[in-house]
Amino acid sequence: MDMTENLRPSGAHPTDQDPTSYAYGNAAYDSGTAYDGSTAYDGSTAYDGVAGGYPPPPPYAPTNNHRRAKRPVALLAAVALAAAVVGGGTATLVGQLNNGSAQATGSTGTVQGTTVSQSSKGTVSGVAEAVSPAIVEIGAASSAGKSTGSGVVITEDGEIVTNNHVISGAQQIEVTLSTGKTYTADVVGTDPDKDLALIKLRGASGLKTAALGDSSQVKVGDQVVAIGSPEGLTGTVTSGIISALDRDVTVAKDDSGSSDQGQGGGGQQWPFEFGGQQFNGDTGEKTTTYKALQTDASLNPGNSGGALINMDGEIIGINSAMYAPSSSAAGSGSSAGSVGLGFAIPVNTLKADLDTLRAGNNS
Repeated sequence: MDMTENLRPSGAHPTDQDPTSYAYGNAAYDSGTAYDGSTAYDGSTAYDGVAGGYPPPPPYAPTNNHRRAKRPVALLAAVALAAAVVGGGTATLVGQLNNGSAQATGSTGTVQGTTVSQSSKGTVSGVAEAVSPAIVEIGAASSAGKSTGSGVVITEDGEIVTNNHVISGAQQIEVTLSTGKTYTADVVGTDPDKDLALIKLRGASGLKTAALGDSSQVKVGDQVVAIGSPEGLTGTVTSGIISALDRDVTVAKDDSGSSDQGQGGGGQQWPFEFGGQQFNGDTGEKTTTYKALQTDASLNPGNSGGALINMDGEIIGINSAMYAPSSSAAGSGSSAGSVGLGFAIPVNTLKADLDTLRAGNNS
C-alpha cells in the first residue's frame, strides 16, 4: 500500500472525507447539489456543495444572534438619550434667548424723551419716576408780587413750555429743576390767545426732556398723571382720568391783577369761565377761549403750566385751569382745594404753536 501523504491545498476539503452538512437557520447545505452562485439565497433553498466546494457565506454572521439583537436597541436608547439632551439644551437656549429678548425689550422698551420701562408702563409710579425730572417750578416776580407755576422741559438746552398767565408781566423768572438746581430764564415767545408761553434757561445743557404725545388719541376714561408745583410744593404727583374732551374754557390773556398761588399762600386762584359762568374770580376784559381736556386729577394753584401725562409717559396736555370752591364769597378771601375739575390745553395745540413761540412772536 502507498503510504504517501496526500497533501491538500490549504482549506481544500475532498468530498469523500467531508460529508458534513452545514445548517444555518432553516436552510440546509447538502453535499449532493452544486451551487454555482447563480441562485439567489432567500433562506429557504438548499445549497449542495461539490467536491472542493463551499456553501455560500451567509448575509451576516450566523453566531451570537442574541448580541446582534441587543445592539440596535442599545444604539436607539443612546440616540434617544442624546436627542433628549440636545432637545433639552435647545429648549434651554431658546428660553435664554426669549428671556434675553424680553429683558432687552424691558430695558429699551421706553417712549422718546422719558425712561418709562416696559415693566413700569401703566403705573403712576413708573410715569412719575420717568417724567418728574422734566417738570420744573417757575417763580415769576413782578411789581405785583411773585407767583408760582410749573413748566415742561422740551429741549436739552432748556426750552420750557408753560402757561402765558404764569409768566405774564414778569420782570424776572427763576426756574428750579427737580434736582433743586436753579436757573434764570428769559421769555422766548408767548401766545396769549392759547395761554401758552416758551421760556429758555440761561446756560443750561443736558437736561432731561419730556416726550410730547398725541392728544387726538385721548379718550374719556383714560388714566392720566399730573405733575407740578401746587402751593410751591415742587414735583407733586396726582392721578386721575380724562373726564371730558373739548371743553370750551375761557381764561384771561394777562395777569389782570390775578396770579397763581403766591409765596406764602397769599395768592388767588387763576380765574376762568366755563358755560357762561365765572370761577375763581373775574377774568377781566381780555380773555381767550380754547378747547380743553377735562380731568379729575387734583390740580391746585401752582399746577398751571405743568404736565398732564398719559400712562406711556407722554405729555398730552399743559395744565391751565382748575375750579376750587372758595369762601371768598363769604368775605374770608381764602380758597379751598381741588374738587376734581381741572383743565389742560391739548398738547397738539402746543405742537402746532411751537414754531410761532420759537420765532419770538409776543402778542
